[in-house]
Parts: sequence; structure tokens; C-alpha cells
Amino acid sequence: MEVKLFSIELYMKQEPNNRLIKQTCIVTGASSGIGSAVAIAMAAEGANVVINYHSDKEGAEKTASTIDKLSNAGSTIIVQADVSKEKDVERLFKKAKTQFGTIDIFVANAGIQIDAPIHEMKLEDWEKVLSVNLTSHFLCAKLALNTFMEQGVRTDVSRSAGKFIHMSSVHEVIPWSGHANYAASKGGMAMLMQSICQGYAKYKIRCNSIAPGAIKTDINKEVWQDEEKLKSLHKLIPYEEMGVPEHIGNVASWLASDASEYINGTTIFVDGGMTCYPGFSMNG
Repeated sequence: MEVKLFSIELYMKQEPNNRLIKQTCIVTGASSGIGSAVAIAMAAEGANVVINYHSDKEGAEKTASTIDKLSNAGSTIIVQADVSKEKDVERLFKKAKTQFGTIDIFVANAGIQIDAPIHEMKLEDWEKVLSVNLTSHFLCAKLALNTFMEQGVRTDVSRSAGKFIHMSSVHEVIPWSGHANYAASKGGMAMLMQSICQGYAKYKIRCNSIAPGAIKTDINKEVWQDEEKLKSLHKLIPYEEMGVPEHIGNVASWLASDASEYINGTTIFVDGGMTCYPGFSMNG
């Protein structure tokens, strides 16, 4: 079955809900793939969006250009920052607050893979993946929590003081031996997210994760462009289709809105049923 490309037309055709009007959202790693789709989805709900990128400035500008085509979108700014570095994270927050005054939603999406069997994995590759995929979430959460508590609940825009969304993976629960650093970072992210909820829900701060399954992005192009590899992948997905970035964007914008107000401290799996282990559908 053909995998559809991500398309702005989806958002152009939808009636805007305007659920994020007068709110500001930072999305890290928003220059491509899932991050770009999340930024666009937030903007489609009326939010101002801070588009963060690490090295792909052209991709970030493309995300901003796409948002400009939406009739109900808020404003955008583009900020380069390496979110695994504390000083860069501080600069990212400062620019966002200077431009928009408040920060209401933070989507920690930036992530990398450096793959190798465990017995061959270099320490530097283990540490790099943990730094970008997990430590960056701590650094961003630390500043976001302080910002949200300082702002308090702005009742004219939301019932929550702030919303923090971690971009996780099905591999927070599915082991992945050839990608142990990646899986460990996502498993750790689940505990970080739940610990944030446990400690800060009393301030009306919401913290959740989204765990994508196999989503069609450039990182796995060699799979979805190869018919045989795609067929093999479909065997791992009960829905028998890969997801596309707007599937994640739609969940993220809903999770950032008051429509999901009482959801806190949980992971939403967007995976076509991958975590149901389809290999056991006929008794294993």
C-alpha cells in the first residue's frame, strides 16, 4: 500500500478549531519531519510558534513558509539552538519570551540516532544520543517549569499554566538491541515525564509524551522507498501502514489544548498498533 506524503493540504482543508489562540509554542527540531508537522499543527490552531533548529536553517525556513500559508496561524520566529547545551536552551527561551511575552506550550522533539550493536557501540555515541534525546528534555523542562510557574494559569487562554510534550517513541517500551542508546533514552524519557507530572501537576502544569511508531520521514526513507522492506515493516504494524508526520501533529495540537485538560503524566502511542506485538496475533 502506498504511503502518503506529508501535505499542508490536510490543514488547509480542515476547519480551524482555534484552540491555541494567544498561546506561544516552542518546538525543538522543527526543521523537518515530525517537528515540522507539529509546528504547523500548532500554528493551524492559532498559536504563535518558535521554530527551533540545530543545523538545517533552510528546513526551518520552509516550516515557517508553510505556516505563513495558513489563514489563522499566529506569528513565527526561527531560533537556532543546540538544545543539549544549557546556554543554548536559555537563549532559546529568552528569544521566545522577548518576542511573544509568554511561553504556553513546549514540545521537546529534537532527537538523533547513532546505531550500533551494544558490544560495538562507542561510549561517545552512547553519550551523544543520551545528551540530545534525554538530557535536552531535562534542560528544556527545567526552564519551561520555571516559566510556567512564574506565569501561572492565564485563564483567558487556557486552563493550564503550561503544557510540556515530550516526543518519545514506541521504543520506550519495545527493546531495540541494535539501537540501545536510542531505546534507553526513550525509556528514561518516560520516567522523566511522569516525574514532572508527579511533582508539578499541582501547579496546573501538564506533562505528557507522544510515542510515534513507524512514521514516514527522511530518517527511514530507505525503508519506505523499498517495496520489500516496506512489506516487512508492515508485518510489525497491525494497521499495515506507516504513519505520516501529520498524524503526530494532530495529536500534539490536541494534547496542547484544553480538550485534553485532564490528561497528565501519560504516553499516547501513535503507532498503528505496533505496541500490540502483531507477531503474537496467531499465538506467537
